[in-house]
Amino acid sequence: MANDWNSKIIEEFHANGGKVGGPFEGASLLLLTTTGAKSGQRRTTPLVYLPDGDRMIIFASKAGAPTNPDWYHNLVAHPQVTIEVGTETFEAASVVITGEERDRLYAQQAARNPGFAEYEKKTTRQIPVIALERQ
Repeated sequence: MANDWNSKIIEEFHANGGKVGGPFEGASLLLLTTTGAKSGQRRTTPLVYLPDGDRMIIFASKAGAPTNPDWYHNLVAHPQVTIEVGTETFEAASVVITGEERDRLYAQQAARNPGFAEYEKKTTRQIPVIALERQ
């Protein structure tokens, strides 16, 4: 079901120059394409991001689920990713952020998008924060 949901968002993203409606209307949305940690297959996931200077910050929230999302494991195994923002596609390096910087960026995202504060309350794991840096 998640893949069907994602493919509809990806279709809409491509059809409308990176803009989508529904729950993501008005959000900063990117498409993250990772290489499967085990399969080696390329997979694309729509994600809300936080602009941070030249970087885009993404959050492995999985809506507060007890486990990290598959895309997170993929980018840890293969940090080189492809990003689509608006009508632009480019390669990026992903870097997992820890410590005070992680906490600051997560708090910033939770302030902008209260859903992220809810995700944090729903899970016992620390939600990973990842910076995407254009190559």
